[in-house]
Amino acid sequence: MTAYSIVLGRERHGFQDLKSVMACASPLKSGDVLAGIAASSNERRVAARYVLADLPLKTFLNELLIPYEADEVSRLIVDRHNLAAFAPVSHMTVGEFRDWLLSYEATTERLAALAPGLTPEMVAAVSKIMRNHDLITVAGKCSVVTAFRSTIGLPGRLSSRLQPNHPTDDPEGVAGSTLDGLLYGVGDAVIGINPATDNLDACIRLMALFERLRERFEIPTQSCVLTHVTTSIKAVEAGAPLDLVFQSIAGTQAANAGFGVDLAVLREGQEAALSTKRGTVGNNVMYLETGQGSALSADAHHGVDEQTIEARAYAVAREFKPLLVNTVVGFIGPEYLYDAKQIIRAGLEDHLCGKLLGVPMGVDVCYTNHAEADQDDMDNLMVLLTVAGVNFLIAVPGADDVMLNYQSLSYHDIVGLRHQFSRPPAPEFEAWLERMGMLDRKGRLAPAASTGVFSRNLLGYKASA
Repeated sequence: MTAYSIVLGRERHGFQDLKSVMACASPLKSGDVLAGIAASSNERRVAARYVLADLPLKTFLNELLIPYEADEVSRLIVDRHNLAAFAPVSHMTVGEFRDWLLSYEATTERLAALAPGLTPEMVAAVSKIMRNHDLITVAGKCSVVTAFRSTIGLPGRLSSRLQPNHPTDDPEGVAGSTLDGLLYGVGDAVIGINPATDNLDACIRLMALFERLRERFEIPTQSCVLTHVTTSIKAVEAGAPLDLVFQSIAGTQAANAGFGVDLAVLREGQEAALSTKRGTVGNNVMYLETGQGSALSADAHHGVDEQTIEARAYAVAREFKPLLVNTVVGFIGPEYLYDAKQIIRAGLEDHLCGKLLGVPMGVDVCYTNHAEADQDDMDNLMVLLTVAGVNFLIAVPGADDVMLNYQSLSYHDIVGLRHQFSRPPAPEFEAWLERMGMLDRKGRLAPAASTGVFSRNLLGYKASA
């Protein structure tokens, strides 16, 4: 364990180890304060950033924040590290790496080739010495493309998850929210519902509902019932029409155990979904969800700051070649991200770190009603993420999730972003919208979309079999 120190002004700042440097260099997060590891002053935060900027990137290969023998995520990170891919930046310090990422030399192609050579701790470190604009600029140069029935992450496009949650999983209510979202051109990333219960039969009924809807209207998208991975495995064994396997994940073995999973269980879920061979344009079959603070809430953070632990979750994600990964950035609550400033910063950090590691990142732009944030703040974050090239965003009816009881984006927001930034959905889904008469001559959702072929065919549609 190496101690670090620096003289800043007339004061010497000492840090007992690399974990302390990383935690103190982080932008202020209420979760790090709760954990007792945040910088005690802005001066100390700046001192930690000076130390961090001068550290060689190789430091993170030689000094693990969580020991190899104590954590299977650490073992995954070390065992999967690609030294050949790392070579182009292996001589750099964290500060030099930041400057290179912002340079013309860091092209989309070079960043993609570099991804296997980066560890989560490296990308977390460089993000800590970046301004928000830096995070947006570098993320905008990253491209991570995945596919199942639609192709997600192509440059210049913005995909969306349609989230038709219902407090009782009522089929008519779920179908109504889903059809409403489709009329707004939402859902090309996934139609994904958080079930009110993890009951296997109830989850299979929801899978069957989405399957009937997709087949009835020949919609080139995928559905997902966001139940536990073990329930999804049972659904596959029962012959259910499952497209994607979902699971919440975190950046330590202990935190994942709190979710009831480990790497072996996730691998079993991936293999189960692959066995169904339901994809048409690709075979990325996993949908994984993360969020800063989950490891701390499980007392499984090992004294590491919440943003670095979050980046470690992306190493877990990339192991399983997911179609979709998203951070539920403001969902866990103000105990971990107190206000809009912290939520916005975390959303931009998560998106950048995931993309640098080769993960197809999306974001649930959201907050709970007891956080110091409002919908104007979410407007700011959704625009910043769109500029940064986020793969997908999540939308719910009226921006209000009546089942999970939190605030997200609305279907209307997705339409507005697509029009403002000329970001169409996935090409397969865009072609479907055109066939359904829902796009105007400029490829925008037409004002008369609700009177197109799709809308007319909805007459008499029943959610039940």
